[in-house]
Amino acid sequence: MQLFYNPSLDNSAKQFIFPSDESKHIVRVLRKSKGDIVHITNGKGYLYEAEILDPDQKKCKAYIISHRKSVPKRYKLHMVVAPTKMNDRYEWFLEKATEIGMDEITPIICDHSERKIVKMERMERVLQSAMKQSLQTVLPQLNPAISFKEFLETDISSGFKFIAHCQEGEKMELKRRMIADNDATILIGPEGDFSKEEIDLAKDKGYIPISLGRNRLRTETAALVACTTVAIINN
Repeated sequence: MQLFYNPSLDNSAKQFIFPSDESKHIVRVLRKSKGDIVHITNGKGYLYEAEILDPDQKKCKAYIISHRKSVPKRYKLHMVVAPTKMNDRYEWFLEKATEIGMDEITPIICDHSERKIVKMERMERVLQSAMKQSLQTVLPQLNPAISFKEFLETDISSGFKFIAHCQEGEKMELKRRMIADNDATILIGPEGDFSKEEIDLAKDKGYIPISLGRNRLRTETAALVACTTVAIINN
């Protein structure tokens, strides 16, 4: 199944016109013709089935046959991850975490961050592409980049709150602290790790220090291990 994305699609729609780039892809690449079926999501949990009425390469028109809402997950995972020095490594994490089942992502700027500017539009495109590729109907929420200290003032009202760091101290592995069917917010620092002040501030705000294993991991690897661990516990 080929999945397309349009955030403006709602349940009242009867017809849909694809933008020019997708119209060209549908007609010239996928070789769809009149009467063929295509699938669209609005990224809000709905999957729409549509029949092509006019296979125009610039304005492909389709009729909405049906729609259904996906069964929501029993938990939500919010990853709060410092940008990596190389953009492609962060984008790799976003892609894979979306495929695994991340619900929300917030880039944080930390004391040891080497990259302090992030390309939000590019990140949004990566999330959209990964959602479509993995045939999911919910687009992860991408929040604006924020400083670590500002994020700690955010009200996290439910679920577990974890901070993964490499410094010495009492920590338990995430797989032993996480409990199925519970929301989780996980902080992952930059290549230079969180500063001691940041770790202490997070602990004061109720974040539980965790380990992701014996090996020292890159930022994007640590974040993906955390996503995978939570997903496995909830499956």
